[in-house]
Amino acid sequence: MTETRDAQPALVEETPPPGPRAADPRFAGAAEHLPIARVAADVSLAHLDRPFDYLVPADLADDAVPGCRVTVRFAGKQVGGFVLERAATTEHVGRLGRLGRVLSPEVVLRPDVVRLCREVADRYAGVFADVVRLAVPPRHARTEKRAPREVAIEPLGPAQDDAWAVYEGGSDFVHALADGSGPRAVWNAVPSDPPERALAQAVDAVLRSGRGAVVCLPDVSDVVRADAVFTEVLGPGRHLVLTADLGPSARYAAFLALARGQVRAVVGTRAAAFAPVHDLGLVAVWDDGDDLLAEPRAPYPHAREVLLTRAWDTGCGVLVGGYARTAEAQQLVASGWCRSLTAPMRERRAHWARITVDAGAGALQAARIPGAAFAAVRSGLAVGPVLVQVPRVGYRAALACQDCRTPARCGRCSGPLGQDRPGDAPRCRWCGEAAADWSCPTCGGRRLRAPVSGERRTAEELGRAFPGVRVRSSAGDAVLREVPDEPAIVVATPGAEPRAERGYAAALLLDTAASLSRPDLRTHEESLRRWLNASALVRSSTDGGQVVAVGDPGLPVLQALVRADPVGHAERELVARIETRLPPAARLAAVEGELPALRELAGGPWPEPAQVLGPVELRPAGEDEDHPWGRLIVAVPRTEGAALARRLQVAQSERAVHKARPYRIAIDPQALG
Repeated sequence: MTETRDAQPALVEETPPPGPRAADPRFAGAAEHLPIARVAADVSLAHLDRPFDYLVPADLADDAVPGCRVTVRFAGKQVGGFVLERAATTEHVGRLGRLGRVLSPEVVLRPDVVRLCREVADRYAGVFADVVRLAVPPRHARTEKRAPREVAIEPLGPAQDDAWAVYEGGSDFVHALADGSGPRAVWNAVPSDPPERALAQAVDAVLRSGRGAVVCLPDVSDVVRADAVFTEVLGPGRHLVLTADLGPSARYAAFLALARGQVRAVVGTRAAAFAPVHDLGLVAVWDDGDDLLAEPRAPYPHAREVLLTRAWDTGCGVLVGGYARTAEAQQLVASGWCRSLTAPMRERRAHWARITVDAGAGALQAARIPGAAFAAVRSGLAVGPVLVQVPRVGYRAALACQDCRTPARCGRCSGPLGQDRPGDAPRCRWCGEAAADWSCPTCGGRRLRAPVSGERRTAEELGRAFPGVRVRSSAGDAVLREVPDEPAIVVATPGAEPRAERGYAAALLLDTAASLSRPDLRTHEESLRRWLNASALVRSSTDGGQVVAVGDPGLPVLQALVRADPVGHAERELVARIETRLPPAARLAAVEGELPALRELAGGPWPEPAQVLGPVELRPAGEDEDHPWGRLIVAVPRTEGAALARRLQVAQSERAVHKARPYRIAIDPQALG
């Protein structure tokens, strides 16, 4: 627990030991037993990131329990907060403030969640109050006063582990959970049974041991599917769904049921990572490479890291699963902290579709959809739906000169030009300026081509190529959940692919070169994850399923796709990260702020050895800004990660003390672009 001092924001350097309570007039009217409440106020200022001592009035003594919500006076204002603990004495020698009122005696912040929030805040160079906002949903008084739901009392059905039989060591993992142990594994699934079934059977084993489980999935649609499977495997009432989309009442009701120990299993999105599950026996995350699992609010924690922190604190089991494997997951295996659960090569070949790579030949070399890909679509349409994955949303995502291939840029701001609909004038993607009279500055040509087409343009092209076949799009705000088992072409962007009733007969993975051209740390890892997730929706090779990726067959990432070998790719990716000192081999911080402040910050001191890159200017100063905005990158060895975060917390505190604009700090961000 952090050091506790004053109820006011003033800092006291040294304090003498407290005097006897009976002789201290400050305690007049206070509770007889444990009159001091240590409160975490809802204040996001870095230099005030610690608990403060308040006096508990006698009339609030019974309600002001650790973990409840209270109001306190802080810096002249009434703010909310949480009682962290009650104490008999205080180190503060000045006047003590008093608790304002107890909003509810309901315990919503348990000690284990307090530890988790503190550790996550320190891991990501953040503030405790910001993490608590992610962990504890806003109070819904009507829901809190409602009678608690009844606990499911029906006995669990027969134990199941058949979904794990295909994996080497899979059944042993489930049996260890049922025996009350805490096994840790990184699991690469094959698309035989839905992965939700294997997750549900692992949770079933944990419940049989008398413990609880937390399962995090990337998207609400994933949670909806998992909810149905969990109900089938566990029985009704044995788990809860917790997502930010539930609405205030339903979300708070689910949270309370977990906090009260009425239900011990939860499945949800990243909002569930902090769920107050009692007697935690397993934390699981599916598809941990999905950026939806990274919190977009400060301090930007990743659900995988939150769950791993809980496992480290409680000793519970760990399951990191997916069709692909991230370098972070491979680091867990390489360190020996987790074991690897995979299917043998023979099983992988049987359960995955037949995957090939086609670059075209001769005149078809430059074609976006070469002959073999067209043939796969035709044969697939004879027996079912066909999936076509494209990496970009929209119509013509980028434009170039038809004659010399020079990228088309805006004459006003030099931004890239694109086209949203057929017949529309090209527009700048940055400033929105129309470029109806565009001409190439290199050759003077006026014709435009689309080196990168979006899903709408692709659907238009396929509609002309396959007349009479229904073409459907799934992207952006118009995402399909499921498609019927009938001949049709479904064009979708990554993550928006609908499921087919019996699986797709075939799939095309278009524009792989465009996917691999993104300037980002995780480009190859993320591309393979997207391709494998799409391929998993296709029928197995024994059922005639086929996947054709259009690209260069010599690329290692496409070779890993053909072999359905995410483990080998993750091993090579981790080696490359170690050589280049990038996460997870190193701890990296991306700090954004005013450029002069970043230049001063770059001078250190930093944990040694540190690699300091920048700062570089990101944008000029705005109308109400005094300085340009920039970015600084600092990388240190993984063992120095805590010291790096602490240094940034101190720097942020110094900014807050001087009322300067705070830094935006992201530790091990998902993207650096």
